[in-house]
Amino acid sequence: MLVWERPEPPNRPVPAPLNRERIVTAAIRLADADGLDAVSLRKVAAALGVGPMRLYSYIASKEELLDLMVDAVHAEIRPAGDGWREALRSLAESTRRAAHEHEWLADLLGGRPQLGPHALAGGEAVVAALDGVDVDAVMPVVAAVNAYVIGAVRREIAERRAERATGMDEKRWQAALGPYLERTFATGRFPALATVVRDAAHLDADRTFRIGLDFLLDGIEARFSG
Repeated sequence: MLVWERPEPPNRPVPAPLNRERIVTAAIRLADADGLDAVSLRKVAAALGVGPMRLYSYIASKEELLDLMVDAVHAEIRPAGDGWREALRSLAESTRRAAHEHEWLADLLGGRPQLGPHALAGGEAVVAALDGVDVDAVMPVVAAVNAYVIGAVRREIAERRAERATGMDEKRWQAALGPYLERTFATGRFPALATVVRDAAHLDADRTFRIGLDFLLDGIEARFSG
């Protein structure tokens, strides 16, 4: 029986009352501060001031705990707006916001089906917004948007982590590698790439994400209209 269907143990008169919500909240707090490596049933129990064995009455494994954590964050991902395009846009943007708020989420997105109540509620809202679309196209469309978001978010989070690890922000990276690129482009071997690097607008992460999302949604709309 999945954790979503398994009832919690009855409340007991103990000094430290416990339930799955408290356990998941403590785990998310640890992950937000120090990443997924900081999350274990032992560490969560210590944060709650209880023995690790008490947690096993509520959660069978770390994998279940991770599933519960992801679903809790899905409560922050709420597709909204009028029509399928706005629903898909809000799905993408709210997923991105949640991953920036909880960096560890980027490591878990897309790994396995999300079947918790919050994830299913979000999926229901998106699919309902696609009412009228060929039923065979619904899941490929949602999968395409999710794939774009997961790829973009993982790149952004990887860049953020690299910046923290090296102390190199984008400007320092450009200053360090700029001379190498200039020498390489001067060989004439990469004319198309040189033109883009030198002449194209250098957009921030927000603009890059939104323009890429617009390209994707435009393509979906063209396919619907074709």
